[in-house]
Amino acid sequence: MFKNLAQDKELEQYRKLMEPPDEFAEGFGWKTVVGAVFLGFLMTPGTMYLSLVTGMGGSMGEASRWMTIILFAEIGRRSLKDLRIQEIYILYFMAGLALGGANEGLLWNQYLVRSEYAQAMGVAQEVPSWIAPQASEIERAGRTFFTRAWVPPILFLVVATVIDRFNRYGLGYVLYRLTSDVEKLPFPMAPVAASGITALANTRDEKQAWRWRCFSIGGIIGMLFGAIYIGVPAVTGAILAKPLQLIPIPWVDLTPVVGKFLRAVPFNLTFDLGLVFVGMVLPFWAVIGGALGVVIVTIANPILYHYGILSSWQPQMNVIDTIFSNKLDFYLSFEVGLLGAIALVSFGEVFAVFFRAMTARRTDRSGSAAQPGLRQTFRDGWLRLVTNNTKRGDFSIFIGIGIYVVTSAFWITLSAVLVPGFPWGFFVFYAVVYTPLISYTTAKLEGLCGQALTIPMVREVTYILSDYKGVKIWFAPAPLPNYGTATVEFRILELTGTRLRSQILTQFVTLPVVLVSMILFSQLMWYMADVPSDAYPFVQKMWELQVKNACLVYSSTQEGGSLFMEAWRWGYFSLGLGLGTGLFLLLSALGLPTLLVFGVVRGLGQGTPANITFELAGALIGRLYFRRRFGDMWMRYTPVLMAGFSCGMGLIGMVSVAFTILTKMMAPLIF
Repeated sequence: MFKNLAQDKELEQYRKLMEPPDEFAEGFGWKTVVGAVFLGFLMTPGTMYLSLVTGMGGSMGEASRWMTIILFAEIGRRSLKDLRIQEIYILYFMAGLALGGANEGLLWNQYLVRSEYAQAMGVAQEVPSWIAPQASEIERAGRTFFTRAWVPPILFLVVATVIDRFNRYGLGYVLYRLTSDVEKLPFPMAPVAASGITALANTRDEKQAWRWRCFSIGGIIGMLFGAIYIGVPAVTGAILAKPLQLIPIPWVDLTPVVGKFLRAVPFNLTFDLGLVFVGMVLPFWAVIGGALGVVIVTIANPILYHYGILSSWQPQMNVIDTIFSNKLDFYLSFEVGLLGAIALVSFGEVFAVFFRAMTARRTDRSGSAAQPGLRQTFRDGWLRLVTNNTKRGDFSIFIGIGIYVVTSAFWITLSAVLVPGFPWGFFVFYAVVYTPLISYTTAKLEGLCGQALTIPMVREVTYILSDYKGVKIWFAPAPLPNYGTATVEFRILELTGTRLRSQILTQFVTLPVVLVSMILFSQLMWYMADVPSDAYPFVQKMWELQVKNACLVYSSTQEGGSLFMEAWRWGYFSLGLGLGTGLFLLLSALGLPTLLVFGVVRGLGQGTPANITFELAGALIGRLYFRRRFGDMWMRYTPVLMAGFSCGMGLIGMVSVAFTILTKMMAPLIF
């Protein structure tokens, strides 16, 4: 029944996009040091600003990577020295390290403790001082992080970031060696990033010229759209009381209108051209599944409202309130059930792969020869695992295991010190059993089909079962990571022929710059305008929903009544689990693409057409027009086009933030 997941024809094409080179070289050098400063003090503020304004921090972070590469490549050409592919990868990797994370950093923490909803729920008052000072202290000091009260949160952020960087070379590296060197899995999504890097390294190679042309076309489109979508609001917001938006950011809310005839249906539209490129890059059936999921929600919600299940919804509610009220009534439990179905399906796929491999071995060998063959296979695999590839710059897997043990022990000990009564016994078990298991399963899925596995509600269930009372435990740095996703980065490193030592050295050079710039520019964004406010329209909308969702979860361990426990329904959880699993079994039996199931679950979880509309348009245009015109080459074109589009948008974003910062800084001097 699991055969299709591993053998979808579409995924087979992704697996052959790129092969690793025969030779490896160093990419670290003086350009890395200059690049770190450039990224930290020029790209980071732009990425953070766009995260707050448009919510495009992820895509603009990707853009900052390409912009850095292009700038240094052009400087190199004018110096009659082109960048090697390894140097381009290091710049790309370094730019990824420099991404801000405005939604999870100091800016989010200050909003959480000042949020009226969090205060009304009794959450804000219990936020520990090493996360953020109390609201009264913040109001007294004004919009600044440079006070004594903010020293513990900043120190905590620094320590957490440093340890997280070391974690990269722990279990994640060991799993990469296992899945890549021993099991020879293809990692089909890794070539998406590697192909863009190759495009910029081979601009003078006629055979690779198409890459640069695609990148340039995407860049021009991104610049034109970015000038309207980002440039106009940024410039007008700097000189007017309220920014002018020719294209609404982040969306147009049609829920009050649609709610008149489609009860309890959250309906909004995001007019972001970048989503069209996303739809072209994502596997087609995953996008179709997402659209079907939204259609199912649109049909189901009025029925659920009619039968009194979505009872909290009221006419004229906006999209945020509609999503949250529906979550309380039904979707909290139902979505967790859907995620549980994906976990079951993913585990089943991995076990099916093992079963097929064992069956094949027994078929090829007769009775008595089968057992020695298995022992020999194990010995060969172990040898490949512990033998370092000196060309690639490998280090011993035992060092990686040691890093994992030390960092896990550090986080568990720190959590127990910071939070008296912390259930450390659970997390020792997770570190020994759960984390290695879930990480290996995810690494296996990433290697087979580019999917990650998430088991929902593990932390929440742990804290509830521990019988801890209070909110403080939710901020403990308790380790529940999934290291399987880190394997993809190591595969990209290999595809570009870059030695591992270059990546490690880049970490040490970039990290101090990233930390300093993140703190400085968080302060600058807050100084220019309150966060959230009209100056930052995306977070003004989305952080309200995020703080409600966060407080809903935090309430599960509060004294007295719990909104979370009142909203949880085992029946709805079972419905989601059964529906998700049943859909997968049905599609497998019919021989349909199983990526459709993952897409449907994604659409059901999202619940609104905000992003899926333009993604669907991109998927259909790519499949029905460009794929027919360019054939299989279209799959090679799309990731490079998207990289170029992100770069063009990023260029406009950086110019916009520079103008905004200069205007805000000069305003006191002028007036």
